[in-house]
This record gives sequence, structure tokens and C-alpha cells, in this order.
Amino acid sequence: MTQQPQIAYFTEEASVDTVNARVSGDADARLTQVMASLVRHLHAFIKDVELTQQEWGIAIDFLTRTGQICDENRQEFILLSDVLGVSMLVDAINNRRPTGATENTVLGPFHVDGVPEYEMGANITQQGGRETCRFEGRVTDLDGNPIAGARIDVWCDSEDGFYDVQQPGIQPQHNNRGLFTTGSDGRYWFEGIKPVSYPIPDDGPVGRMLGQLGRHPYRPAHMHFIVSADGYDTVTTHTFVAGDPYLTSDAVFGVKKSLIADFEPVTDGPTRWRSEYDFVLTGAKGGTP
Repeated sequence: MTQQPQIAYFTEEASVDTVNARVSGDADARLTQVMASLVRHLHAFIKDVELTQQEWGIAIDFLTRTGQICDENRQEFILLSDVLGVSMLVDAINNRRPTGATENTVLGPFHVDGVPEYEMGANITQQGGRETCRFEGRVTDLDGNPIAGARIDVWCDSEDGFYDVQQPGIQPQHNNRGLFTTGSDGRYWFEGIKPVSYPIPDDGPVGRMLGQLGRHPYRPAHMHFIVSADGYDTVTTHTFVAGDPYLTSDAVFGVKKSLIADFEPVTDGPTRWRSEYDFVLTGAKGGTP
């Protein structure tokens, strides 16, 4: 009589080992590692809170509704990742830099390619604005040497708290967006508006979850920057308006203390505000360019 192979039957106590034992030895090693850890932590969570059948049903319905609201203009799952701090954690792990280098933060959903490239000093605001602002600073390496040819991609919301892509037909295309390139002195400067705080989309399942948790949906005012140069790590970051009431409660946890920038009132000149911030790049993968 041929002996049948032993079958690992599912039990509460051995749930993790039972599931992970089913993975083929031929599966990709990294996939196996990631999925094995996911199963361990997911099962530990369920056992820790002793999840009820009703709660599991609510969770399935929440994930279903989250997927149903996603389209080419809206990604509710990314929003969910953002408000749970997952996006920032992944970003932090993958962008560790030495002390003194500019820190990363989340890209956000409103970046677009193909924006106008301007001469240094140009105004990126096509729709005007009351709270005009001059942004300026330097791009350097860790030793303070200027970086020529650094590309600075910038974008921010309007004074009503919306990005141009959120209001087609209301805002001009590429309003409050632009691309600049530094010269030999590594300096940048351009005109725009002082950003304002705004709520993330909160009319879907993620917004309702925030409401049930007693959390607000607001992001503090910020200007987006992507700073890149040959031989250096690309920095994707924001500068946040000092004094904003949401700095310590950003809905997507994007604020880092080093990214808070002063916005100083200007009494003489074409703008009402001035914000200076220097970007410090490291060599590719943290090395020397």
C-alpha cells in the first residue's frame, strides 16, 4: 500500500505555518519572503483583536468600495496607504540619507509630466493670486558646493486649495507648475503664490474612515519640489509653510521638521511673501558623484 503524503490541515494554532507551507519551493525568493511575512503579521493581527465575522465582512465591503471608486483620475488605495502612514514609511525606508541632506516626503497624486520649462525668475502662476510669493534658494552638495544643471520641478495648489488637474476648465492647464534649471551658482528663484492648506478627497470610503476615527482630512500648506541632477539622488519633497495649523496633524504624515520653511512678509517689491530654502543633494545611492 502506497503511503499518502502528510497533509497539513488548517488549525488556529498552526494557521501561519499551514498557509506558508503551501508556497512552492520554485516560487520567486523575494515574493516568498514578502508573502510569508505578510501572512505572519496578518494572522497575528486577526488573533490579537479576535476579529469577528461581522467585522471581517465590513472590512471586505470597505476594500470593495475602495476599489470601485478608483479610476484614471483617482486612486483611493493610494489615499488609504497615505492616511495609514504606509506611503511615508515606504518612502522613508527607500530614501535614507546622511545628516544634512534634504529629506524626502511623499510625491502626492497631483504631479504631472510635460510642464512648461521657464527661465529662472519666471512666474508659474497663470491665474493670478493675492498672496504672491518669491521662492528662492540654492542647490548644493553635502559640502556646500553649488550644483549646476539641477532640474527643479515645482507645483502647488491654488489659493482656493485645488490643483489645476482638479479643476479643468476652471484653472488654466499647468497653473502653478514649472520646471527650472540652475546655473553655475546653483541658485534658483521663481514667482508664485503662497500655498494654502487643503483637504484630501474625503467623499469616499477613506474619508468616511477618517471621520469615524475622529481624524481631519487636511494637509498643511506646502510647495512641491522634485530636485534632480546627474550623479545625485533625486529628492522628491515639499517645503511646508511655517505656522500652518496642520503641521503636526498632516492627514498623510508628510511633514518632517527639516522641511518647514519660513514665509516672510515683504514690504517692498513685487510679491507679498518670500520663502528661502536650500536643497542639499547626495551622490547617487548616497555615494560621491
